[in-house]
Amino acid sequence: MTRPLITFGPRVYKSPFFECTRQAGARAFTVYNHTYLPTLYTDPVDEYWKLVNGVTLWDVACQRQVEIAGPDALKLVQRLTPRDVSQCQPGKCWYVVLTDTDGGIVNDAVLLWLSNDRIWLSPGDGDVLLWALGVAAGEGWKVEIRDPDVSPLQLQGPKSPHVAFDLFGQAALDLPYYGMYETELEGIPLVVSRTGWSGELGYELYLRDSTRGAALWNRVMEAGARHDIAPIAPNTIRSIEGGLLSYVSDIDRNDNPYVLGLERLVNLDKPGGFLGQEALQRVAADGPARRLVGVEIDGDPIVGNEEPWPVNANGQRVGRITRCVFSPRLKKNIGFANVPVEHSGADAKLTVISPEGHLAARTCPWPWVPAEKILPSL
Repeated sequence: MTRPLITFGPRVYKSPFFECTRQAGARAFTVYNHTYLPTLYTDPVDEYWKLVNGVTLWDVACQRQVEIAGPDALKLVQRLTPRDVSQCQPGKCWYVVLTDTDGGIVNDAVLLWLSNDRIWLSPGDGDVLLWALGVAAGEGWKVEIRDPDVSPLQLQGPKSPHVAFDLFGQAALDLPYYGMYETELEGIPLVVSRTGWSGELGYELYLRDSTRGAALWNRVMEAGARHDIAPIAPNTIRSIEGGLLSYVSDIDRNDNPYVLGLERLVNLDKPGGFLGQEALQRVAADGPARRLVGVEIDGDPIVGNEEPWPVNANGQRVGRITRCVFSPRLKKNIGFANVPVEHSGADAKLTVISPEGHLAARTCPWPWVPAEKILPSL
């Protein structure tokens, strides 16, 4: 079957690295946060091995930042998330979920705390800017919400610290996991953080001047050449192995943090409250009705699912596969299933309804390959 094409036009944003990705061989794109995102250069398995064995560069300028600035910036962010971010501090990043009045997840995001009155939210695919503007409307808070001129690259893989050291010196190695700092690279203004969506060691380079996209891309590729750096797309295989969830695919507004096993991100009694507080207090007391579980699926290697696949138990439809893929390292099909609590226990038997037929599956713990966090000695 011929793959459908995606056409380029002015309605969708091109990243500052767009032409560099095309010159590097990007041959498939999607639209994410109103921005073109490369999804393939060679093939997913080849890119997977480049990621887990070496160092890779990703154009993720589609991670549009939501900048919340002003004296009441923290007050607004506290309202948006059930996590008590007042315990964070400038120079730190935190993973957060944003909830609505029913406790459902509007989006997940990495929070970057630049200063006491300036915070960025780096969310998944969804209009968080509009959500934040809506929540702030009518509150009378002293806060400015905007989409700043910020475009991230991800530098990911076990050799990424070597490249980061060549670019930024000892500061890159001294940076703790989920730490960040502001800097310049040969006059290019950046925020550098030890974050990423790969499950491997890595950094994000937040470009703060869109006119310098090619300069930054080329400088990183130059520094990475002796380490065989390769441009790739965000890799679904490694993200599933590492239990890194994807908004819309694995998370939607019908899910609350307890469904996803993210209750660590909820402080039910934090000062000032948050959207969905009462709803999540009820879920915490009663328990969630559903769970997102890991599954291992029998059969031939799965390329991936283009839509949720139905899941049956005892002949009845009970849930859905959110994402699944064949792991070449584990040599098995793995993925996530959203199912009722009564079907979420260890080694529960399920049947996956795939385009190739019915496949036996069983629940299992996740992640399969935990995230790498400890930098090596160079």
